[in-house]
Amino acid sequence: MARASTYYQPKEPEEKASDEDERLMAEIDKIHVGCPAYGARKIARVLKGQGFDATRWHVGRLMAEMNVRPCCPLPSLSAPSKHSRQFPYLLKGKKISFPNQAWSTDITYVQIGGRHMYLTAVIDWYSRYIVSFRLSDTMQAKEVVRCVKDAFRRHGRPSILNSDQGSVFGSDEYVELLKGAHVIQSMDGKSRWRDNVLMERWFRTLKSECLRTTEYSTPKQLERIISDFVSYYNDERIRQSLDYETPASWYFSGINQKAA
Repeated sequence: MARASTYYQPKEPEEKASDEDERLMAEIDKIHVGCPAYGARKIARVLKGQGFDATRWHVGRLMAEMNVRPCCPLPSLSAPSKHSRQFPYLLKGKKISFPNQAWSTDITYVQIGGRHMYLTAVIDWYSRYIVSFRLSDTMQAKEVVRCVKDAFRRHGRPSILNSDQGSVFGSDEYVELLKGAHVIQSMDGKSRWRDNVLMERWFRTLKSECLRTTEYSTPKQLERIISDFVSYYNDERIRQSLDYETPASWYFSGINQKAA
């Protein structure tokens, strides 16, 4: 008798293993929905507590097949670099009385499949009107500059443009754009997210009311969805802070009053 046949142990049928993986993936999906920050190690612990025999490596392989990734904190977009320039915050206690008196801009992450893109937007402080946005796959100053140039082209120039202290807003390319356009640059105080609260709230509204309930898989689809939401937000969505009117009605009526 051959020695190999003595120690041979038959493998389980692939179908049985596949069924077990299907059950595990269903449980992994439930755990991920409830605890999106859990990685393979923690999910494996939860599965073991439920009676499943699953190692962290097995769970990690299944998560990769499912394209499931933990929602880990991403690098801060508000941190200045060592060489970026900084400016004082100019909007504290300032009365905003008309459109284009002050704008704010910021960048946020937008998840798309297993990766993310960067969304830059510019908002008018007086009316909450979104004057421009730009979606890109890199966080470079040139993308922010293009977004702001588009806002200037379509809506003119504000007196003040505020941002956080992110490195792109302190870059020479961005600083020189505002200086050349005679726009006064303002920056939030350190760790003062409330200084740019209008932009932060709009990003939160976009994600909670639109992106989390809409399916998309390509950058082109995502850009169209954001564009449609910006149109809805500006032209149709009423706001209590605007006496239940839309941002567009406040922005353009204010422009007309100022012109008159």
